[in-house]
Amino acid sequence: MRFGVVIFPGTWSDMDFHHVISQVLHQPVEYVWHRDTDVDRFDCLVLPGGFSYGDYLRAGAVAGRSPIVDALPGFVARGGLVLGSCNGFQILCEAGLLPGTLLRNECLQFRCQWTHVAVEQTESPFTRGLRRGQVLKMPIAHGEGRYHVEPALLHQLREREQIVFRYATEAGEVTTGANPNGSIWNIAGVSNEEGTVVGLMPHPERAAETTVGSTDGLLLFHSLLGSLVENGSVLGR
Repeated sequence: MRFGVVIFPGTWSDMDFHHVISQVLHQPVEYVWHRDTDVDRFDCLVLPGGFSYGDYLRAGAVAGRSPIVDALPGFVARGGLVLGSCNGFQILCEAGLLPGTLLRNECLQFRCQWTHVAVEQTESPFTRGLRRGQVLKMPIAHGEGRYHVEPALLHQLREREQIVFRYATEAGEVTTGANPNGSIWNIAGVSNEEGTVVGLMPHPERAAETTVGSTDGLLLFHSLLGSLVENGSVLGR
């Protein structure tokens, strides 16, 4: 499987993702500059965390209008998969590739801490190998991570099972106390209707080796690789 890790001015989780994909998962991976639009050689593009363009206007607002983001709808339509973490999630929402928006944390503080998220749906290639209700331990590091949608759209997302992760306790209980940023309905990650584009505020790339405290982030990639093997799609595009 071929991965591309997108770099915007201000990106800082690109090397973490590259390390995990190349050194832990042993998969082919390249860096992709935000002005590049030739992405057909990839199976999955990763939009990592950071402060793209200094988070001016809003987090992800400028990057969400970059050439490579303009190329993503066509990439997805041709069978490509997209994962956005933290600032990558914000960019995908700004570009309209995912529903909703990310607002300032309710506490008005930058939060850098470990969190637990419960798996809400297992239809996406990134979660097909997981169990509904399974709890993953992954860190967050953001100041604008409060996911928000209007009530009607929230109802739609629940009905269509586009809510992928919810903040929870270590025991899997979805509580107010487990919500680090005030996200509506404790939402930590969502997908598009097809499940081929997934965004989440936690950092799976920082939960990929025992030395850092958790390997739960690897489960998303293992699920993805397993889904492609099952579908006979590895290196098939």
